[in-house]
Amino acid sequence: MERQPLALVTGAAHRLGKSMALALARRGYAILLHYYSSAEDAATTADEIRTLGIQVYLRQADLTNDSSFFSLLSSLDLLPYKLKILINSAGVMQRTDIRTISAADWDHTFALNLRAPFLLAQQAAIRMDSDGLIVNISDAGAHKLWTGYPPYAISKSALEILTRMLAKAYAPGIRVNAIAPGLVLPSDDIAPGVWARLVENLPLKHPASVDEIASALLFLLDNPSVTGQTIVVDGGFSLG
Repeated sequence: MERQPLALVTGAAHRLGKSMALALARRGYAILLHYYSSAEDAATTADEIRTLGIQVYLRQADLTNDSSFFSLLSSLDLLPYKLKILINSAGVMQRTDIRTISAADWDHTFALNLRAPFLLAQQAAIRMDSDGLIVNISDAGAHKLWTGYPPYAISKSALEILTRMLAKAYAPGIRVNAIAPGLVLPSDDIAPGVWARLVENLPLKHPASVDEIASALLFLLDNPSVTGQTIVVDGGFSLG
């Protein structure tokens, strides 16, 4: 008997990762919910998924640490489900100056934003059948000269190149795409007035909602001819 489908969503405790995990749960996918430090939020998200009648498994892991990374994969292999979807949502966005950033901070950003999605894609592909889907979460600012976030912008730009390379390598059996959100949710360190000015500068004058990002994921899920693409959901941010 064919095993039920499973989606592994990294960084799924809150924000965009949570919305995508819930969207996939509503489609009937069991969820392997990865988190790093947000244990309380992860438990809350897991409870929401269970109310849908869907099985969810919580797994804590530091994706920049090889031992923790492979422990997550080992737990994946023990589940009674077939991996169908990987969502690489975990990431770090650190404000810094390219003139003074330390090598350690640079390496940490690339380890989580680029190396981890690469390795997870490799490992997921081994475990998927011919109808798998991998989705990397990029950023609408990936190709802008964000002087306040140089390692973040560069790592996300590289992630989109990686997406295309993986799509070509794993075709025709596994599709690989990316979603690039723009302004969606303000970070904890941004003042309300600053956020309001950023939104006002958008051509569409409003941020995207988490549900709109999730709908982009469902579009990719429902369109088997789309691979190697980055779906931008940014209110026109990338036009400026």
